Amino acid sequence: MHKDSKLGVVIVAGGLSQRMAGINKLFVPLKGRPLLAWSVDACQKHRLVRQVVLVLNDKDLARGWKLQEQRGWSKATLCPGGARRQDSVTEGLRRIRDCDWVMIHDGARPFLTPDLIDDGVKVVEEIGAAAAAVPVKDTIKVAADDRLVGETLQRDRVWVAQTPQIFSFDLVRQAYENLTAEVTDDAAAVECLGHKVQLYMGDYRNIKVTTSEDLALARIIAKSM
Repeated sequence: MHKDSKLGVVIVAGGLSQRMAGINKLFVPLKGRPLLAWSVDACQKHRLVRQVVLVLNDKDLARGWKLQEQRGWSKATLCPGGARRQDSVTEGLRRIRDCDWVMIHDGARPFLTPDLIDDGVKVVEEIGAAAAAVPVKDTIKVAADDRLVGETLQRDRVWVAQTPQIFSFDLVRQAYENLTAEVTDDAAAVECLGHKVQLYMGDYRNIKVTTSEDLALARIIAKSM
């Protein structure tokens, strides 16, 4: 990235932790730090990041502001999210100011590393849209509602998408402004414009904590980092 280019970050953490049996995963401690703090800390420390917009559920804003003060997140601003992930991303993008590139990351993925940011930046400069992903390890079957297999996918062509995903700011803003379908990641929003997205190698440790089983795994990973 050119030394004058500016990277903004939207960290999406507006969910309700509905599959966590009443536990708010964002504030669960991992190796002494709240889960949410791992990714925000990584962005706060990164030399390329100029601005961080942290999108939270209304109910979590007060705790988020307290955490911001405690951890000295000088680059961060907080805002409430929307009903769906894509609504929360839209709210975050509205608050990005004077940035050439935007990285979008799930707050429930605590193990964001400097390499994941740096590698994505290298790719996005070439094509304007980059998404971290890892090759699948299992054989993937496509089945209908009756669970009868309709197709077995070619494993060497199937990747599991992760975040971070990094885009030209103008491109991703246009993608969300024109979005009419529901999407589950930001690359899909950009693809709806007909723009190509380049995958780059993510990290198998870069898990998304959605269930209590994920949280148990995250605690193990945290000990190794």
